[in-house]
Amino acid sequence: MPVHPEIQSMLDAAKGAPPMQTLPIEVVRVAFEKQRAFGNRRVPLADITEKTIDGPGGALKLRIYTPHGEKKFPMIVFYHGSGFVLCSLDTHDMMCRLLCDGVGAVVVSVDYRLAPEHKFPAGLEDCLAATQWAVENAYELHADRARVAIAGDSAGGNLAAVVAIRLRDENGPAIAAQLLIYPVIDAGAEAASYVENAEGYGLTAEGMRWFIGQYLRSPADATDPHVSPIRAADHLGLPPAFVLTAEYDPLRDEGEQYAAKLIAAGVPTQLKRYDGMNHGFFFWYDRIDTTRTAMTDACLWLKARLT
Repeated sequence: MPVHPEIQSMLDAAKGAPPMQTLPIEVVRVAFEKQRAFGNRRVPLADITEKTIDGPGGALKLRIYTPHGEKKFPMIVFYHGSGFVLCSLDTHDMMCRLLCDGVGAVVVSVDYRLAPEHKFPAGLEDCLAATQWAVENAYELHADRARVAIAGDSAGGNLAAVVAIRLRDENGPAIAAQLLIYPVIDAGAEAASYVENAEGYGLTAEGMRWFIGQYLRSPADATDPHVSPIRAADHLGLPPAFVLTAEYDPLRDEGEQYAAKLIAAGVPTQLKRYDGMNHGFFFWYDRIDTTRTAMTDACLWLKARLT
């Protein structure tokens, strides 16, 4: 189907802007932070607090969202996206609020180290440590350590997929579900959607190559399964997954290929492509009907897996 008219209007408004990868990283970061959560929705929650724990690289900040109620909640550990380079707890605040309220779960959002200052595997190690901490401290967070999901969008989806593999392989705590929102899955290859959606839809193929280049220590890292989870030796025994993709996204095909890999390995997996959408459409909850549908889909799937 055609690009959603609201998305097309945003793409039209951005025409003529210099490509992101041609600007200093700090300039791009400031521009993203100015959008602060990409909306002003104030979802009513019982509590939002920040906590700093000891991470692999020093102090590691978490933001903890608690829903209303008096019970032991399920928990979602969330890793934000934006190419391993951009964004923060603030840019993804609304996304976390909506997941907390929609699922009725404690959400722990992780402020992991960003590239290029901190290349692979720094951010991944932070996400792994934060997840282990969250499970170990579930009681203090009013959460149930037996009902924990991991989730992320884009680069955060990559981190969620890899954390799932790491926890399985390293005898970590059991994870009940993984929510992968238009994830980065294979840094070592470019599927057909890289050509089909190379430019004109927000995230470009060249922009994605730039993000990967910032994250990796060398091109050889691209084939590491902790960078490209589709390249893991096997996908047996991974948590049930919901993979969401967007029609007009360079990363569309690799996300769908990963879902197929999981299904072939016997992992309960749901895949849904959102037509008319581009990479990043989860930010536009207040503007786009399909985003609201996708968030509802994600929350309902998580609730079913975490009850």
